[in-house]
Amino acid sequence: MLWLMTILRNKTFLWFLLIVNVFGTIYGYIWYIPQLRNTPPQFLLFVPDSPTASLFFCFVLIAFILNRNWPIFEVLAIITLFKYGVWAVVMNLLTLMVSGDLPWEGYMLMASHGAMAVQGILYSSFYRVKLWHIVAGAVWTIHNDIIDYVFMQFPVYSRLYMYIQDIGYFTFWLSIISIAIAYYFTQKTNRLSLDYKFD
Repeated sequence: MLWLMTILRNKTFLWFLLIVNVFGTIYGYIWYIPQLRNTPPQFLLFVPDSPTASLFFCFVLIAFILNRNWPIFEVLAIITLFKYGVWAVVMNLLTLMVSGDLPWEGYMLMASHGAMAVQGILYSSFYRVKLWHIVAGAVWTIHNDIIDYVFMQFPVYSRLYMYIQDIGYFTFWLSIISIAIAYYFTQKTNRLSLDYKFD
């Protein structure tokens, strides 16, 4: 694990990861444009799930590069990166099972979202999250599920619409698991330093 921590602490690697996440975030928002065109204004903030998760992580990385911690973004990142990373992988696998085929973009999304789910946890030892941050992150996450599956603003996977109730149920419990993961990795594991001074 020492070699991994050495890589994660490296400022050049932090810059590289930030650039990758910025481009991934931009691509994600572009992917959502067709849905956003038909989204009521009050829901616009909550519809683009995955790019907003990676945007949270961009702020985490910017803070690290500036030798700081921004805990509210840290907790939002670890919860939503894991949740929507896993969610996208499962939805694309389900699409493959239902339709029998998956375009190359689906495999690309599975790879990128799988990495997305992991990166927030990898950096969790460097977070400075308090319990109230976790509560705030949990409220955001469950509220987002309500927007998606009560007000029906969920990400569009047209081939899976007939399973939307099951997907909503799965997503709720995935949120609970993601919140529990955030609690464990930010409250029950040792805190590490990036070898920079944090305020």
